Amino acid sequence: MDIEEIRDFCLSLKGSTEDLKWGGVLCFTVENKIFLLYALDSPNLINVKIDPEYFDEEVAKPGISQAFHMAKRHWISIHEFERLPENDLKSYILNSRSLVIKKLSKAIQQKYL
Repeated sequence: MDIEEIRDFCLSLKGSTEDLKWGGVLCFTVENKIFLLYALDSPNLINVKIDPEYFDEEVAKPGISQAFHMAKRHWISIHEFERLPENDLKSYILNSRSLVIKKLSKAIQQKYL
């Protein structure tokens, strides 16, 4: 998947929006909470939220590292995301979004079940 396909996928998810923040970071959000970041000056890299329980397992994989300037063990960077199989990339995105939704109030979570 390239960034346009990722963008289309993210925006196809109920309640997802995009915003440009911090002078060049494309952010995909649900209920104004970020679930994916794409820095325009780092075109081969996305950041997604991850369950801290799986952090060590994920960063041991080639092309995945702790996300720079993000909450330690809660965010990973996927380098050269275009090389990742589409289903795997979508899984990372959906998991990230799900983790964000789980932090919202129960009433708001109901909108996304």
